[in-house]
Amino acid sequence: MIRIGIFGLGHLGKFHLNNWNEIEQVEVVGFMDPDDAMAEEVTSNYGIKRYLDEDALIDAVDAIDVVSPTPFHFDTCRKALLKGRHVFVEKPMADSMEEAREIVALVRESGVKFQVGHVERFNPAFLALQGRELNPMFIEVHRLAQFNPRGTEVSVILDLMIHDIDIILHLVKSDVKNISASGVAVMTDTPDIANVRIEFNNGCVANLTSSRISMKRMRKIRLFQKDAYIGIDFLEKKTEIIKLKGPDDGALFSFDIETPQGTRTIAIDNPAIADGNAIKAELTAFRDAILNDRPTAVTEIDGFMAMEVAHQILSRIENSFPGNINP
Repeated sequence: MIRIGIFGLGHLGKFHLNNWNEIEQVEVVGFMDPDDAMAEEVTSNYGIKRYLDEDALIDAVDAIDVVSPTPFHFDTCRKALLKGRHVFVEKPMADSMEEAREIVALVRESGVKFQVGHVERFNPAFLALQGRELNPMFIEVHRLAQFNPRGTEVSVILDLMIHDIDIILHLVKSDVKNISASGVAVMTDTPDIANVRIEFNNGCVANLTSSRISMKRMRKIRLFQKDAYIGIDFLEKKTEIIKLKGPDDGALFSFDIETPQGTRTIAIDNPAIADGNAIKAELTAFRDAILNDRPTAVTEIDGFMAMEVAHQILSRIENSFPGNINP
């Protein structure tokens, strides 16, 4: 049985709590949150102890789940790592690159399990591509959200785009060569909308657009690779593959097109999307890493690399519009 302590029971923290309560071999023994009314409600409804001392909660558990606002991540993670506790922390893992570097060093020294909450890795639409050969050479991303004051303590890059940065770095097995970016702070003091171009050493190019001031919601990635187009809709949980038909694609819907190179047969594949709860899946993966002593699904290095690219993007935006932003 793994004893869990939760730090932060706001909007996302409550989702974590409800999912932890459905996961076997886990016991939530306590939580910390500054909201007295909410804390009283949770204690009454769930029978879980509220802690007012951070060290006391860390001492009482085997692992912590950090769902507090980003500026609080580092101190909580640092204390837990120094005490040899396993850590799950929501993205971004820290508020600055200096903090992220120290966390990486502490994880190495402590030898505990550390997982970053890049939940889109567990989205059923993305999981439907497991086992498929993915070698994208052009990537187009749109992640649009309606304005919500929650989460605006950081820019749209660290709030929304970092999901897609993590997915892209996971897919493209190459180092970043160049980044260009533009962004505008509209409703807050940090960029609320941004467009980014990332070029990789292997020739892959990724164009990303993220906005938290859109009239509609969208979370789509389009991958283009030799002989195939792959569309992933994270919001609607749909995946589509359009490709040149191969010898093993007999059952797929197909049609012919005429090209300068002759007739080509196009096949359309809609992989089956399993029912799934991405938050529960990532928390279960964290539990399994602890119980089976294996690497976490999204490591501290993954979290660090996503942050590093995100901060490079912020630097490009700042250089384009001096005085426009803070991280």
